[in-house]
Amino acid sequence: MSPTLLVLAAGMGSRYGGLKQLDGVGPSGETILDYSVFDALRAGFHKVVFVIREEFAGLFREKIGNKYAGKIEVDYVFQKLDQLPPGFNVPASREKPWGTGHAIWCASEAIKEPFAAINADDFYGLDAYEKLAGFLTNASGSSYAMVGYRLGNTLSEHGSVARGVCLLGADGRLEKVEECVGIENHPTGPRLTKPDGSSRHFTGDEMVSLNCWGFTPSIFPALEKQFADFLREKSDDPKAEFYIPSVVATMIASGEAVVRVLPTTASWFGVTYREDKPRVTAALAELVSGGVYPQELWAVRA
Repeated sequence: MSPTLLVLAAGMGSRYGGLKQLDGVGPSGETILDYSVFDALRAGFHKVVFVIREEFAGLFREKIGNKYAGKIEVDYVFQKLDQLPPGFNVPASREKPWGTGHAIWCASEAIKEPFAAINADDFYGLDAYEKLAGFLTNASGSSYAMVGYRLGNTLSEHGSVARGVCLLGADGRLEKVEECVGIENHPTGPRLTKPDGSSRHFTGDEMVSLNCWGFTPSIFPALEKQFADFLREKSDDPKAEFYIPSVVATMIASGEAVVRVLPTTASWFGVTYREDKPRVTAALAELVSGGVYPQELWAVRA
């Protein structure tokens, strides 16, 4: 069975200043999402499911989803604040979505086959999709995968970023993912400033998760269980988020899952901040001029 691509596109891009998923960055106005779907299609994915917010569904379908008609099967699911496990209600103080773990759980009814999960605003490169497709074609049970990138190649020059810093075992399997929020460039190397004012320094060679995962449907019951635990502990915190790396880390620690790390040589870039756009546009133009992508991405079948 060919794998499905699950795209987490419900974020409103508050730091970026608008719906960055719809912003053209390619030479013919292509979005980063266009390149993700293009690469997934030629890597062997047969279907794409977008997790979006219901309030911008019409605009998203018009600007993004409709262009893929006849090229790949497209489906949509909504990430709703009140879509919760039985017995839970939305606290009055909660306004923002619950995070990436919740977004993936919201797609449980739409996906019945092995799938890759990615961020809508990240460019991962063809190699990442080919490695995930190769893994997912034979994936079963609670055997998962994560595409790993070098930390130093994933930072923004315009502000801090959140990264899942990975600890690997001797066999190359993932042992732990530490979600680090607030990593930024510094003359001495990547640096994280902690709430107490102290700093943590990195070499830049650390392998990080950029939410480029390979899962089987067995992840969904685990997500629901952990999401319920999260709600019991943190639902009163209006800023708390249910992160997918934390879910995976818990499953690894309990022996529920084994995660194979797939290191990639692919280029990665994203648009966390609006000031990142010129660098992304230039990088895509270089890939087009090098023949990696056509000038008009959807003028030819991938």
